[in-house]
Amino acid sequence: MPSYDTALYPMEFHVNGERRTIRVRAADTLLYILRDNLGLTGSKSGCDNGDCGTCTILVNGLPQKSCLMLGVEAFGQHITTIEGLVNSPVQEAFVQKQAFQCGYCTPGFIMNCHGLLNVHPDANEETIRVWLESNICRCMSYEEIHKAVKAVFTGSRKS
Repeated sequence: MPSYDTALYPMEFHVNGERRTIRVRAADTLLYILRDNLGLTGSKSGCDNGDCGTCTILVNGLPQKSCLMLGVEAFGQHITTIEGLVNSPVQEAFVQKQAFQCGYCTPGFIMNCHGLLNVHPDANEETIRVWLESNICRCMSYEEIHKAVKAVFTGSRKS
């Protein structure tokens, strides 16, 4: 019978602007830690293999599927979850364009769009389309999501 590492290791990282130290198992995913240890349930478990994007968060400003990242890999990193967004133009655009139905995928799309803004603040149509391919909406709200993301970029160019 295989033995499993059940020891808990201290881990420190910054989540939503706050320094956090918790004890985790070496095999715990960041998604599990965020949801079960820290109570940040905006990131969802959809597929647990990186296909759907419902667990997308930002790690040092870049989108990361938290179901694919071990918690120990987040040591010392700056993590932003949907709960950490304040006055988000992306969230506002999603509301204005009604870019959601059931809402399950919405946090992942919003976090991915924030990552896109960080990496490509002047993203063109093709770049937006490619970035949106990393997330799945089972309700088929793709047209509304695309309109919301385009509105964010159109609005950011006007400022």
